[in-house]
Amino acid sequence: GSWLRGLTARAAAAHEPESRHNMLLLTCFAVHLEPRLATRAHAAPLFDPLGLEQVQPTAQAHHQLVPAGGAMVAALAAARPEAALAKGGEYGIFEGRIVSLAHPAVMAMMYAATAWAAFTGYQWRQLREIGNQITELKDRKKKHESQLKVLADGEAEAAPPALTAELASLTSQIDELTTTRKELASSDLRAKHYQVGSVILGLGTAFAIEGPVNTFLRAQKLFPGPHLYAGAGVVVCWAMAASLVPLMSKGKDAARTAHIAFNVLALGLFTWQLPTGWDITLKVIKFTKFP
Repeated sequence: GSWLRGLTARAAAAHEPESRHNMLLLTCFAVHLEPRLATRAHAAPLFDPLGLEQVQPTAQAHHQLVPAGGAMVAALAAARPEAALAKGGEYGIFEGRIVSLAHPAVMAMMYAATAWAAFTGYQWRQLREIGNQITELKDRKKKHESQLKVLADGEAEAAPPALTAELASLTSQIDELTTTRKELASSDLRAKHYQVGSVILGLGTAFAIEGPVNTFLRAQKLFPGPHLYAGAGVVVCWAMAASLVPLMSKGKDAARTAHIAFNVLALGLFTWQLPTGWDITLKVIKFTKFP
């Protein structure tokens, strides 16, 4: 009857798990009891003090059992909200597991790309510094060669062994650095570093924003905490590092140093995010469904 439908509605609307459980038990008891009450209300009174007479359910009681069973099914469905999407499917696939896992999947690739960018950036800086090292060694070599020439012009019996050994060492270092510079120059490090940096700035920033947006679509709120704050810091570091590129192209050493500092900070924050990001990913898998 109407009282049973009202009881079912209260069970579905209960927010606390304990309250919902109690209401569901009461609803199931009422579903079991209502057909019997209806049957006895319509049955003729009998003198049966020992209860030997079995009263068969009437047709009306049978018809009342169907909506009562439907009410019980609805109440049980209300007890499993985790099986449904947070917004009840209002946003469709954008609330599903595939889109929800896009953020952690892309950000994992961005972490690998950030590490690769750090490696290529370090090699590119090494290539720039090797030229200065070679120039310095060549200057020292010229001074030693001048000393040997002076000694030879003075008809010295033999060059000092220490001077000869140092000259040989300088020549070996110059040859080794020259070989390393050729290898690094053939790797086209500048283009690789620029390309991976562009991917991080574009794709990484886009999916760093997609993550909170997807969370809001599913839960209708954000969850401020270390992961969210660190992620915002990473994006800011990416933007600041990219903004220094024009000054770096003009040879500003201070801009290069700041560029490296921002990227090291971004990589550190990114690494610190990994444990909290993994925990959030497990929760997304638990509380979402395909697609």
